[in-house]
Amino acid sequence: MKAIEAPAKVPNGKVNWVLFNPKTYATILYFLLSLPLGIIYFTVAITGLALSIGLAPIFIGIPLFFGVAKLLNGIVNFEQSMIRQILGLPTPPVAYAYKQQSESGQNWLMRMVRGFDGGLFIRDLLLVLQRFVTGIVFFVIMVTVISLGLGFIALPVVHIILMNEMKLDILENTLFSYFHIDWTYNQQYMLYVGVGLMLFWNALRVVNGLMQIQRRIMYVDVPYQQPSVPVAVQIHEADQSQYYEYQEDQPTQGMMQPAYREL
Repeated sequence: MKAIEAPAKVPNGKVNWVLFNPKTYATILYFLLSLPLGIIYFTVAITGLALSIGLAPIFIGIPLFFGVAKLLNGIVNFEQSMIRQILGLPTPPVAYAYKQQSESGQNWLMRMVRGFDGGLFIRDLLLVLQRFVTGIVFFVIMVTVISLGLGFIALPVVHIILMNEMKLDILENTLFSYFHIDWTYNQQYMLYVGVGLMLFWNALRVVNGLMQIQRRIMYVDVPYQQPSVPVAVQIHEADQSQYYEYQEDQPTQGMMQPAYREL
């Protein structure tokens, strides 16, 4: 009996076991770098566009504009590939680009104009601007939630150091004393560490949720152009398929028939 093969599981980019998953800490590193990278992307985009517009009357701005458009597309592709590497997503297939042979006498400027895609340029520019905004917002959110959890975990150590070195009791006026709960320092330490672990675990889940939002904002799963096959190639493939079908339908002629001899 022929065994039925199970379909291959396609990775969806979701992160499980956030505390022990390397993807979580790769995401934290990504958001730590998102702030300086977002500022660099924004500066390059605005400076390049301003220079290309300002230098357009002396002809230098025109090729500079096309160079900036190419650079923005490279930035977006780099960010998308980095998110795919962190989440373990498969690399999308490369779109089939059909380029006609350039006409004789066509200069480099005309080739740049023909290769320019206005819709792709607007998309890349908006994604770079969004990357600048989300880089700041997500960096602040990540640092806040992680610092809150680590602060509760490190509170007992900080309290012991301050008590021994500076005779400063930071747990003197707390909710325990306000509600007249007579807990020892060790009991309070255990409570703070437990709360800190819960906050830190939830902070890691928040970080992974931010990465999923960033994945959708950067259109990681949605390619800009679907692979397209030229009309000439489609006609050629159709002719070939019809030719092979015609050959299969025709009976074999001129073939030697097997000879049977009587015994």
